[in-house]
Amino acid sequence: MHVDLHCHSYCSDGILSPEALMSSANAAGVRIIALTDHDTVAGVPEARRCAQKLGMTLVNGIEFSGSWQGRDVHIVGLGFDLDHPVLQEAIAVQQAARAERAEQIGERLTRAGIPGSLAGALAEADGAQPGRPHFARYLVAQGHVKSMSAAFKRYLGKGKVGDVRHQWPPMEDIIAWLHQAGGVAVLAHPAKYGLTRTKMCAMIGAFSEAGGDALEVISGRQVLSLTQDLARIAAANGLASSCGSDFHQPNQPWQALGQFDPLPENCRPVWQLPALGC
Repeated sequence: MHVDLHCHSYCSDGILSPEALMSSANAAGVRIIALTDHDTVAGVPEARRCAQKLGMTLVNGIEFSGSWQGRDVHIVGLGFDLDHPVLQEAIAVQQAARAERAEQIGERLTRAGIPGSLAGALAEADGAQPGRPHFARYLVAQGHVKSMSAAFKRYLGKGKVGDVRHQWPPMEDIIAWLHQAGGVAVLAHPAKYGLTRTKMCAMIGAFSEAGGDALEVISGRQVLSLTQDLARIAAANGLASSCGSDFHQPNQPWQALGQFDPLPENCRPVWQLPALGC
């Protein structure tokens, strides 16, 4: 079964429309998919219409920004009620926080000699909530830097002028939101937070103790030893296992839709949990 439970459209910081994303995933052989845009479900209805036409199974999805011990973490929600009032209120709070952060980034870049960056990021976002990738695209388009990576290295990365920190809700709150909406909570890409293995295990343990349901054992293309290690950690903490590309745009083979190794046989796939019903 070809499954991809973590990808992004232009409703957050991806490039493709939800419809184009579903078409690309179908062409790649994906049969079960979740559109997990950052702190929004705006693209899910369009994605569902397209997925149904293509004979694919779409799982309701979102990627919430949260925190653990002062560090940013991402939690993927799957299989929830799209219209549940708790979920809708949570999304509204997150979107307001993102809007405030975007204004602060724009102000900082203006002080650094780059006026108009907020308007430029809004134009790049084209109706979505602007984030640092949209600011980066604007900086590239205006010739301030030559590439997205250079934009982050010079202006938007950790410790740079456009790095506006926000204290996102604790992961316990996000898990509670998702459970109240009938969904499951998945700790996304645990090996990508820059933690030591000991600290990563502590984070996963805390996630499990808070009621988390699954660990993203595979995030795009990664070495087999990492996959096996994360599978063991998931099992030790009583967590199901999830997998996804974390796709944002074409021509990034390390995050290509559905193009990653299958879950190890000893994993309990998250899509077999009753809430997902796949």
